[in-house]
Amino acid sequence: MLMEPRPPPKIFLTRLNSAVANSRVGKRFKLTERNTSFTTELRAGTATFLTMAYILAVNASVLADSGGPCSVSDCVPLCSDPSVPLSNCTGSTHRVIQPDLSCKFEPVNPGYASCLQTVRKDLIVATVASSLIGCIIMGAFANLPLALAPGMGTNAYFAYTVVGFHGSGNVPYKSALAAVFIEGLIFLFISAVGFRANLAKLVPKPVRISSSAGIGLFLAFIGLQNNQGIGLIGYNPSTLVTLGGCPSLSRHSVAPVLATGNGTVNLMPGGTVSGDIFCLRDRMESPTLWLGIVGFMIISYCLVKNIKGAMIYGIVFVTAVSWFRNTKVTAFPDTVVGNSAHEYFKKVVDIHLIESTAGALSFKTIGKRYFWEALITFLYVDILDTTGTLYSMARFAGFTDQNGDFEGQYFAFMSDAMSIVVGSLLGTSPVTAFIESSTGIREGGRTGLTALTVAGYFFLAFFFTPLLASIPAWAVGPPLILVGVLMMRAVVEIEWDDMRQAIPAFVTLILMPLTYSIAYGLIGGIGTYIVLHIWDWGADLLVKYGVIKRSGVAVNGAH
Repeated sequence: MLMEPRPPPKIFLTRLNSAVANSRVGKRFKLTERNTSFTTELRAGTATFLTMAYILAVNASVLADSGGPCSVSDCVPLCSDPSVPLSNCTGSTHRVIQPDLSCKFEPVNPGYASCLQTVRKDLIVATVASSLIGCIIMGAFANLPLALAPGMGTNAYFAYTVVGFHGSGNVPYKSALAAVFIEGLIFLFISAVGFRANLAKLVPKPVRISSSAGIGLFLAFIGLQNNQGIGLIGYNPSTLVTLGGCPSLSRHSVAPVLATGNGTVNLMPGGTVSGDIFCLRDRMESPTLWLGIVGFMIISYCLVKNIKGAMIYGIVFVTAVSWFRNTKVTAFPDTVVGNSAHEYFKKVVDIHLIESTAGALSFKTIGKRYFWEALITFLYVDILDTTGTLYSMARFAGFTDQNGDFEGQYFAFMSDAMSIVVGSLLGTSPVTAFIESSTGIREGGRTGLTALTVAGYFFLAFFFTPLLASIPAWAVGPPLILVGVLMMRAVVEIEWDDMRQAIPAFVTLILMPLTYSIAYGLIGGIGTYIVLHIWDWGADLLVKYGVIKRSGVAVNGAH
């Protein structure tokens, strides 16, 4: 009996697209109305995921630097001679050292390091789960091709400014999550009553524009350092920063100390020991630095050639080289922590259940000024960044009308607000719409099926936590730097010829990386804008109420 020939692939795909378009799914997502197809949406979702998948490793690494819920109680007693086991730490020459606050800093106590490993695994799962839920909500309810994940910039602000490196900031990790949770509820209310777009417009335009570029510089600055980057920049006691890039054996910690009259030196009250940020010698000789630079060049070349998934290729190359043991660039050094990490890595596939970050909210510091400062900053950045991203992506896809509104706007606003609440309950920083969604839109994505496709890929990532947890800092640094490059494009919109616009924009731009705080950048920019305009505003007010008469020439700067 003769077999009927199989239809060519193009005919099969055409039939598939036609069948889906005429089905309930196709009508629900308006495939025909938006002039797209099922396979186009799948391809767009794949492109979007490839360009944003770096967030899985980067977000977990950045947030883990805060120390998460780990504390001094996780540190273990050690012998004064590190080579002697605690059980044999006896005699006049040895003593047991009980852990104190310094156990969280270099050299990190093994107990605290073990806790950090668990937290990083938890945060990978939290990132996956919050992104998955956000994409499902956006795709199913708003029917827009926008993917969501914990935002770059707010995660760095959360980790390094609010909580501080290994908990050295003003707000504990659990309280910071509570701030994000409350901010998410406020954000949800603002979105529900339709006040969100108007609130974003209250921020001065130069500050609104430059804040995106300032966050980009902040991320690039982090990517150039040791803790979460390639290590090109190091500490200098005279100039604060200088060229680094020395091997780990040539790096040392620094701490604020007080010298007493009898010659003893003590740690300054309230001071903490830094990470190994001070290069004594061998600058630019770190093997991991040069491997990170190679990763940077790979990503840069892919971006120049407009190759989709550029960030992923650089991360994958650097990580794969770092997975070989007994090399100078290995991610698994021959230490207790390194051996433990390698054993977990060898599992490859593992379903990790969140142990410490889920539901870790604490409202104990709700009465503190720092708590509300962090909450207001999170709220402002989310209103500004997420709203701006949603509008720009809708405009890019051709969805906006003459008033700038677009179909699905209300549910889009509600989607990312709900995702922030969910993310805080899982232990991660605010979730936002990703600008990388433009990649999928450029591939033809026009419906929520694109977002649901991204959600499907995030679901698959649940099973590969051991691999994602084994990505080293020097693989994460290059994409952080290049995300900064992509975010700098906003500066072209600043009116540099108008000093009343340029100065607040520059203050915002420069303060964010140099104060290591998005909040201080925003405060400086808005404050400068007010000072430069208050004379004109006062003159306009006096003219309005007839106190003075306006001269023939308009008051300088009145708009």
